[in-house]
Amino acid sequence: MPAHRRWLERLGLHRPELRAWALYDCANSVFMTTGLLIFPIYFYDVARVGKPSAESVALYGWATAASMAIVALLAPVLGAIADYGAMKKKLLAVSIGVGVISVGAMYFIGPGDWVLALVLVVAAKIGVNASLAFYESLLPHIATDDEIDRVSTAGYAIGYLGSGLLMALNLAWIARPELFGIPDSQMAVRLTFAVSAAWWLGFSVPLFLKVPEPPRRLEADEVPGRAVVPAAFRRLRETFRDIRAYRHAFLFLLAFLVYNDGIGTIIQMATLYGAQLNLDRGRLMLSVLAVQFVGIPCTFAFGALAGRLGAKRTIFVTLAVYLGVALFAYTLTTVTEFFVLCLAVGTVQGAAQALSRSLFATLIPRHKSSEFFAFFSVFEKFAGIFGPALFAGMTTMTGSSRNAILSLIVFFIAG
Repeated sequence: MPAHRRWLERLGLHRPELRAWALYDCANSVFMTTGLLIFPIYFYDVARVGKPSAESVALYGWATAASMAIVALLAPVLGAIADYGAMKKKLLAVSIGVGVISVGAMYFIGPGDWVLALVLVVAAKIGVNASLAFYESLLPHIATDDEIDRVSTAGYAIGYLGSGLLMALNLAWIARPELFGIPDSQMAVRLTFAVSAAWWLGFSVPLFLKVPEPPRRLEADEVPGRAVVPAAFRRLRETFRDIRAYRHAFLFLLAFLVYNDGIGTIIQMATLYGAQLNLDRGRLMLSVLAVQFVGIPCTFAFGALAGRLGAKRTIFVTLAVYLGVALFAYTLTTVTEFFVLCLAVGTVQGAAQALSRSLFATLIPRHKSSEFFAFFSVFEKFAGIFGPALFAGMTTMTGSSRNAILSLIVFFIAG
């Protein structure tokens, strides 16, 4: 076997459908930088003009919680429809459309447009999170059990690479807009939203060209020709009953619900936390950029470590790091400390999430992957409700987000 083939196999990228699948991580990951990292600062500095600081942070936290709740309610029904009707890729396309249009429309947000900003960020988060449920449900159909950890972590690593490169360009625009013929930094930020929407759309294309739609497989009591929606609801009831029979999958979902709440809150509120502490905006963004590039080798490394320790033990390692992150975040006062914090997050962020989805994929029946991953998505989204809601509530009660960030340690310990 040629050396480059052995290297691709070691990374989990040795077949065209695996590479195409992993590229969608590159597509949607730009939302994780523009939508979750750049946009909160833009919201705080521009869109929320006229709103008090603590109230703005709380509003953003509640909007995040609302978007996760909506996806949590829709995901199981859409997952059952996707499996029964063999429509994973069609529903993935719809979700991408909602997300891309919403991110692109962020270009039109100006000073004081906090209502429009919150509406668009809710719609964008619904689009990206719904798309991930269908995207991740394709993984067990294209990767074998011995490949699945490598393929999953490869996706996250490629996502870090793509989002990191685009974010580096975006930060250059924001720092020196005149070099690129852009009037000012505010316009540069708005352009990042438009470019991110185009990037998301463009890097989604290989998946639709190379990854096949999994074949439809009917249950013993199902017959062809039934209306899709009623049949999907019947299947959903059965899956809800069946998932409890898959004891390890169900226990994993409970643990994932808890620890991912802490992870998701740190990701979604990090830059807003730094902004409220009045840290320098440019250096905040550079710290976030460092996360993307640290994440590339670290995510691959944790994928290899999972091959030795197993996915579960490796997840334990990442949660221990996150526990330290929450404790350190409570005390930080300088941009340098924020940079160190970001580096620590970057070492484990991709690995924790990639190994969670690959571990779950090994515990479920392949022919019902969309339905089971819809429940995975439900637990993931409920995890995105409690953390931001706790963060918003603690910030409202205390007037500061320091106590809110400290409260996240309970999620990592319990998880």
